[in-house]
Amino acid sequence: MTSSAASEAAPAERPGTGLRVDAERNRDRILAAARRLYAREGLGVSMASVAREAGVGKATLSRRFATREDLINAVFADRMDAYAAAVTVALEDPDLWHGFTGYLYAICAMQAADRGFADVLTMTFPAAKALEARRAEAYHGVLELISRAKETGHLREDVTDRDLPILLMANAGVVSAAGAAAPDAWRRLVAHMIRSYAAPGAPIPPMPEAPAPTALYRAMVRLGRPG
Repeated sequence: MTSSAASEAAPAERPGTGLRVDAERNRDRILAAARRLYAREGLGVSMASVAREAGVGKATLSRRFATREDLINAVFADRMDAYAAAVTVALEDPDLWHGFTGYLYAICAMQAADRGFADVLTMTFPAAKALEARRAEAYHGVLELISRAKETGHLREDVTDRDLPILLMANAGVVSAAGAAAPDAWRRLVAHMIRSYAAPGAPIPPMPEAPAPTALYRAMVRLGRPG
């Protein structure tokens, strides 16, 4: 077959198609690498570390994500969707006190599953517009959830929306400190906090088992190691 015949027989590739495929592949590699690093180490990971993990150059990373906030926005968009959806699920619960307590466990479980997301929920990123929009949506849902949970008579009147960031900051600390040594320690914290939010006579979820002494010891040893 002549070269001209081969050219006619082969499907024509649109100009730039290969470049677009490469760019999309690099973007996917960067996002996957960032998710792994953020989940293991939190948001303190540098952009250079993300580039190394993805196997791309820093210039390639910068072309796909010009700023740290752009990358965080892309990595955690789906998790922020789930965070906002958790409020909707709680508000649809016929028992609003049960919905409220279930919501606390749900969002703290999200933090426990991903150290990076644990950080995201305790920080603000003004440049990450989509991320902050979903956070604002969740916040308005939380206001309604708290108000309606109080109407059941089971949530204390002095509980406010400001208590939620305090819980999330405390839980992020427990998740980070306990690590793999005591991965369920956060459940104990949430259970104690729910007891502090409950009005007298409110039905209280069962208290989870405390971490084993050996597990807490391993966590404390890890915390005491430099670096």
